[in-house]
Amino acid sequence: MASEAKHAAAEVVEDSNRPAKRARLDSEVFTSANSGNLVSTVAGTAERDVEDENEDEGAVPRARGQPEPPRASDLYLDTINRAILDFDFEKVCSVSLSNINIYGCLVCGKYFQGRGRNSYAFAHAIHDDHHVFINLETTKVYVLPDGYPVADPSLEDIAFVLSPTFTPASIATLSTPAHLHKPSYDLSNKPYIPGYIGLNNIKRNDYMNVVIHSLLHVPPLRDHLLLSNYRGKESELLKRFAALAKKLWNPRLFKSQVSPHEFLQEVNRVSAAKFSLEKQGDPVEFLGWLLNHLHKDLGGTKKKNSSVIFSTFQGEVRMETQQVLVRPDAGPNEKPRFDIDREIKSVVSPFLFLAVDLPPPPLFQDSVEKNIIPQVSIQSVLAKYDGQKTQEFAGQLRRFKCQRLPPYVILHFKRFTKNQFVEEKNPTVVNFPLRGLDFRDYLDAPPSHPSTVYDLIANVVHESAVGTTHDKGSTVWKVQLRAGAGGGENEKWFQIQDLIVEEIRKEMIVLGETVLQVRIHNSWHCSV
Repeated sequence: MASEAKHAAAEVVEDSNRPAKRARLDSEVFTSANSGNLVSTVAGTAERDVEDENEDEGAVPRARGQPEPPRASDLYLDTINRAILDFDFEKVCSVSLSNINIYGCLVCGKYFQGRGRNSYAFAHAIHDDHHVFINLETTKVYVLPDGYPVADPSLEDIAFVLSPTFTPASIATLSTPAHLHKPSYDLSNKPYIPGYIGLNNIKRNDYMNVVIHSLLHVPPLRDHLLLSNYRGKESELLKRFAALAKKLWNPRLFKSQVSPHEFLQEVNRVSAAKFSLEKQGDPVEFLGWLLNHLHKDLGGTKKKNSSVIFSTFQGEVRMETQQVLVRPDAGPNEKPRFDIDREIKSVVSPFLFLAVDLPPPPLFQDSVEKNIIPQVSIQSVLAKYDGQKTQEFAGQLRRFKCQRLPPYVILHFKRFTKNQFVEEKNPTVVNFPLRGLDFRDYLDAPPSHPSTVYDLIANVVHESAVGTTHDKGSTVWKVQLRAGAGGGENEKWFQIQDLIVEEIRKEMIVLGETVLQVRIHNSWHCSV
């Protein structure tokens, strides 16, 4: 009897040293006999706790005045794997493919819908023993299956990567040389300069990547997007483009690269698959489409300066036309003779970019395709807008002259032409100055008009196989960006081709097959 009493006393002591067991949630019953029916039970629920952000499911109510018990959040936070987190992809549940009320698992990086008892995130927490989740819209963090929120300063960096925020003070130096002297570092301690980072080429979307970079390095548009807070009825395209801008200029990235996947998925949807990730496209067509859609989504109208797009890029050009007439006095057996109608019709139209023609390329090449590639000056191709050069089109003579130039001029060099059989590429090299391109001869303005000098800030070039046929299969698009507003010998340029970012000597910029240019009026330098 004494030995039995001694043994019983030992058991009491041992039990007193064991930690108290956590009260089992009703849902944990699923982990035993009914575990095989868990997925079907979750899948059968019609709603995935869409409104559960304001609830605290699973929390055990406490009596008034009772101290809050210690939580295991500190232990769970140690399971977060920042290296695997990627918030660039479309925010849809990995099970239901829904985009409503999505949470990201901070342990494995997968997305799940809801956090209530019948949600996919709740099931994932039980089955995979992953407990820390972040709401991808509100950036609030919760521990599941308990369901309580976590407010820990150590999670702030994750929230900032998911949803970066900017202030006027934080963007004040983005276009100055000072920005280049303060590199950021990713998780692997790799330095990078915010704004000058690679964009993933998911399949064949490099033609869109160069346009994204070009636009997001135009200070008025860039700053407007960085300071935006779109959480209302704005279009999804505008919201995703602003989110991409914030990620591109984020000084606290986990990886020194960004995927435009989420934005380009919306582009594919809105354009009815005209611009997709799977097939090569034309950056000029994409640029025109995107500018017009952004203008509309920003509330723009036909009026001048009705959106940041129009106030930044819109100018006006005058087109004069004269009809070519067949002379009536020509005999029946004579060749037709022509007269030009004395009446000149004039119309002023707005533009978002100016298209310039290149001289015809050589008709023949030698046996090794190493004929001399023609070169022209940018002034000779811009002569189209001097008001004197005449072009014939559909029985009309046309002359062009700019009436108003915007702060930022986009130039399109028409390098591709289509005929009945093939699309041809014009390899002509255009020589242009990086700084000091004067548009005065192409603007209908008095001599007292302020400076009309523009400097280059973005240059899009095309590379492909040797020849004059446009081979889309071997096409590569690159963008060259001026870093900061510095000049002289210390001026830096970066060339970006998808994920490849490299500094380039400014002397090399003029050697490529330029298709698009963005130029800034030099009087705006003081403001950027």
